[in-house]
Amino acid sequence: MSASFRLGLVINPLAGVGGAVGLKGSDGVAEQALAMGAVPQAGHRTEQALSQLLVLQQQVIIKTAAGDMGQALAETMGFQTEICYQPKQHPTCAQDTEAAVQALVASGIDLLLFAGGDGTARNICQVLPEHVSALGIPAGCKIHSGVYAISPTAAGKLVASLVAGDLVSIKQADVMDIDEQAFRAGEVKARRFGELHIPAALQYVQSVKMGGKESEELVLDDLAAWVASQMEDDVRYVMGSGSTVAAVMAELGLDNTLLGVDVVENGELIAKDVTASQLLELVQDYPSRLIITLIGGQGHVFGRGNQQLSPAVIRAIGREHIWLIATKTKLQQLAGRPLLADTGDPRLDQELQGLLPVLTGYNDYVMYRLGE
Repeated sequence: MSASFRLGLVINPLAGVGGAVGLKGSDGVAEQALAMGAVPQAGHRTEQALSQLLVLQQQVIIKTAAGDMGQALAETMGFQTEICYQPKQHPTCAQDTEAAVQALVASGIDLLLFAGGDGTARNICQVLPEHVSALGIPAGCKIHSGVYAISPTAAGKLVASLVAGDLVSIKQADVMDIDEQAFRAGEVKARRFGELHIPAALQYVQSVKMGGKESEELVLDDLAAWVASQMEDDVRYVMGSGSTVAAVMAELGLDNTLLGVDVVENGELIAKDVTASQLLELVQDYPSRLIITLIGGQGHVFGRGNQQLSPAVIRAIGREHIWLIATKTKLQQLAGRPLLADTGDPRLDQELQGLLPVLTGYNDYVMYRLGE
């Protein structure tokens, strides 16, 4: 089987190096720590995580930076490896971490896996686009951020679930850091620097549970309420066909074309049952979002009953502006099979491939693969 999961990997080789020698961190004191005999641990902890993927090795390509930022370990463990960034200095620095992440995102990744501490998470938070999810392997002295797995092994198992096609939730987690100089003086000053989207164990929202299973009616209400709450002014929302999207239109109090495509802006229906050419005129050079679901049982997102969503329309809107909505029950009925795109443009079908966040309830997302 050819590798299909594109795992971005960034290791901060000096993360946590000051801890064992009593320096309470590595920021600005890495060389001092090494001179005191400290042994870097980030590579070893990343190896613990990646070992959980060995049985799925043929399905994974690791995109990473050269040397001890990822390449050396990935190749030693036998993973198919693609080098996307060359560090500018040795030892590497925060600027290398940020530049490496930007290079990986530009190359196309499904998930960013990184090893470090709170400083590394801060660097990544500054440059990682919102539509790309990340997960940290804890390797620093201080881990105040919620973006790290509880252990390297736990991080690896979570990534393995994604590779295997299991349903995995996605949530927002805070990036926190403390002032290390104050910390060395015995004072803890932590503050929030942002957030990242991270994979997490699958959860059902409490309000839609009935005997441990989803109530379709309740979950659609929750899902529709969240979509409505996130809609912005002066943005055109292309409403795809199907009953799941119809629930959003009902929440908005608007007439809906069940088997067609409508357009909403500023809470008003501005175009109904549009053609592909009409739709392109509406979204081209205008802020737009596409709200769409999948065909139950089949998994098609594009190319079945929604040909109005032409390749030109999809490109004009952009992959990062596709809001895919479905209940967890609907996704589980696919039994792990991927979502499908049959737009009539093979190149676009390939560009759409990869993990997508799927809204499955009120501010409740899972990650699911589109494509082979």
